[in-house]
Amino acid sequence: MKIPGEPKVILRSCRDYDPERIRTIIREGLEELGLKPFGRTLVKPNLVASGPLFPYAYTRPEFGEGVLRALRDVGGANMSELAAGERCGITVPTRVAFRESGWDDMLKKLDVKRYCFEEQQQLEIPLSHPTRLRDYLFTPEPVARADFFVNCPKFKAHPWTTVTFGCKAYIGIQDDRHRLIDHDHKLNEKIADLQHIIQPQFIAIDAITAGEGRMLTPTPFPLGLIIMGNSQVAFDAVCCAIIGVDPNTVDHIRLTAEAGFGSTDLRTIKITGDVTLAEAQARAKGFKVGLIRVEKYFEGTNITAYAGPPPTTESGDYCWGGCPGAIEEAIEILRVFDKDTDKKMPRLHVVFGAYQGGIDARPGEKVVFIGDCAAWKGLINGKPVAIENIYKDRATLDPHTIEGQDIFVKLKTARAKLAGDVVRLEGCPVSVAEQVLALVNISGAKNPYYDRENMMTFGRAYLGWKARVALNRLQRKRYQQNGTFLERGQAAPELAKEHA
Repeated sequence: MKIPGEPKVILRSCRDYDPERIRTIIREGLEELGLKPFGRTLVKPNLVASGPLFPYAYTRPEFGEGVLRALRDVGGANMSELAAGERCGITVPTRVAFRESGWDDMLKKLDVKRYCFEEQQQLEIPLSHPTRLRDYLFTPEPVARADFFVNCPKFKAHPWTTVTFGCKAYIGIQDDRHRLIDHDHKLNEKIADLQHIIQPQFIAIDAITAGEGRMLTPTPFPLGLIIMGNSQVAFDAVCCAIIGVDPNTVDHIRLTAEAGFGSTDLRTIKITGDVTLAEAQARAKGFKVGLIRVEKYFEGTNITAYAGPPPTTESGDYCWGGCPGAIEEAIEILRVFDKDTDKKMPRLHVVFGAYQGGIDARPGEKVVFIGDCAAWKGLINGKPVAIENIYKDRATLDPHTIEGQDIFVKLKTARAKLAGDVVRLEGCPVSVAEQVLALVNISGAKNPYYDRENMMTFGRAYLGWKARVALNRLQRKRYQQNGTFLERGQAAPELAKEHA
């Protein structure tokens, strides 16, 4: 995809989730940018967590309706397909996120196709830029085949990457098993690499009610904006400027700019609309980002956290993209499902990375070392403890063969992993889901996966997801036998070459 030589970002005021008002704003934005959707047009919202328990974490369906209607208004017969696709937070079927968010009902009303990305064929995309983490990435077939790609993220803070705007939302264009590879101290580099798969021709962010402080459980912040643009780096730079953050301090944005996907220099970006940048900044005054070290985050609670450096020194003294951030999100999820989580939590010590200080655990207090890179030697309650670093270099992880962990396997094995006062949870990273289950078993807090209101929906969606993946495997075998990509009639290698 070509990067616009003259990037433009449009700031429009919109205080309410009125689909028709949003439709008008988006249509006018497309026309101002000179964009006309064509061919396979794909909209990617942010549905990482959705429904009434996570009301400010996702792109609202009213916003999506306005975007989709505007795309039809402008694109019309030039579009051979109009679809929406996403991969929500791992272990939860995206079918659940589409349903709970209201996107399913909205898409059916508009007769727009839905793609759950983890259920689609995953295509290999080669990478050749010198700073790449890997020589290839995998992405769902609808993303690789998109002719006109629209990114519709949610304006949010993020505990691992400071913010979620356009670039960060790309973590949702991979399925579970590929998503977790490099989702550690190299997360920002991974996000930058994902930009090489495809660039959006149009970005429109739901900043009507923004989410501050967290990713899954943010605090609502009435920003009253719709922000649109034609260059993802420029777009993210303006969003950062609105909340008073230097975009060059947000590593994934800086790395993406350095890779040639645009400039973060506001002097090179044309900003238009019915709201000036200064007015937008005034609206955003006091907005809190999510970057907070795990030790500070748990101050004043029954959990004491200790964090040492990650396994590679060039990444600094803290793993912003892995296990420490995951436990912050895990405890926030439990607080949503069980208001007494903090009261139920016993005194607990959690350790990350190559920590070298003392651990002030008393008899009966559990100490949990989290992650493959956790390493420590010393005395706990007068007994010698040695935790060895078992981190495997990422070069040993092959995206072709890596397998995702099934949530029901995690449910079955979670309690056994916590036997004893000193425990090691293996993984790189140890996912949010696994840390949720660990904290549930330690505290006795309500288990979100056993929530009665959600179990039936989750079960049906899970079975549908797995059935679709099994069908994909059969189709892939047939492709390997005859060289024909069955679903769309085009060979997968050709697709990869198109989007290299």
